[in-house]
Amino acid sequence: MQALTRQQIAQHPLFPAIEKQIAEHLIEIHTQTPRLSRLKASHRKWLMSQSMFALALRRKDDDPLSGLTATRFIEMVITLDCASRNTATAFLAELTAYKFLRDVPDVPDKRVRVLEPTEISYAAMFNWFRGHMICLDRLDGGSREATIISRPHIFRVAQPIGADILMADPVWKNPVDSIGHFLSSDLGGMVLHDIFSRLDPNFDRTSERVYVGSASLSEISEIYQISQTNLKRMFKKAETEELLGWDHARRRGPLWLSKTFIDDYFNWQSAKFAGLDRAFHMALDEIGSDAMTVDHDDEVLPVWSGKLDAVQTFRVSQ
Repeated sequence: MQALTRQQIAQHPLFPAIEKQIAEHLIEIHTQTPRLSRLKASHRKWLMSQSMFALALRRKDDDPLSGLTATRFIEMVITLDCASRNTATAFLAELTAYKFLRDVPDVPDKRVRVLEPTEISYAAMFNWFRGHMICLDRLDGGSREATIISRPHIFRVAQPIGADILMADPVWKNPVDSIGHFLSSDLGGMVLHDIFSRLDPNFDRTSERVYVGSASLSEISEIYQISQTNLKRMFKKAETEELLGWDHARRRGPLWLSKTFIDDYFNWQSAKFAGLDRAFHMALDEIGSDAMTVDHDDEVLPVWSGKLDAVQTFRVSQ
């Protein structure tokens, strides 16, 4: 099994189907943990979340001061040019206040505060990664999901690699304006997922307009707790540029999406799938076949029910 290229993914006949599948998966995560989802619901926050998690997972047991610290996180965010120092500091403080991050115990230098994800954060990120592996398996009949379930350490290696790949990919990091103006708003990413979850996976990809059924802004506002003012601002720009629209006045009737809008979104999403697939295979290569058979006594796989107070872990024999 080899990693799929962006072109193979985007052009695959099943790609619209897995786009619908991943959109529904991400909406489910949001529905179950809206507070956690809000902390990564704009593209800027997504970039910060992935960077933060990658730093945490790169902590080494033989270097107790390694991993996620405020200084390292702020430096990374500034280097990536995805937020200001103040925004990065506030973001980290918010994650800690909501108990999505906690202090690593027994750090030898009390002047250094090393942080790690709590069980709910780890489980949510694992679930996010797992959902993408399921979709990739659907494209080529692979066994990515089964592999990370049986050998969860692969995820710990793959997530930081995937974050590096996507941060360095201009297609993913800097989405084109047709979808970028949604992604720059809080929960704009969820709005896009909602729109594309309504798309018939068997639609004609050559059509200049594709209808996705009824979609009222009041309904979307209520589901994702977004003000209608913000929603109207998101949609107005897209409507003005004829990227999407309704046939009837006052946004009534079925919503249609233009071919440009769909192609831009699919191209952006294919970059993510390709990057995560590369990360999965690079993690396999890094761990090696011998290491895959070793029993890691400290490796546990989070089991997430979707509720903040209902995360358990069970040990995995590798």
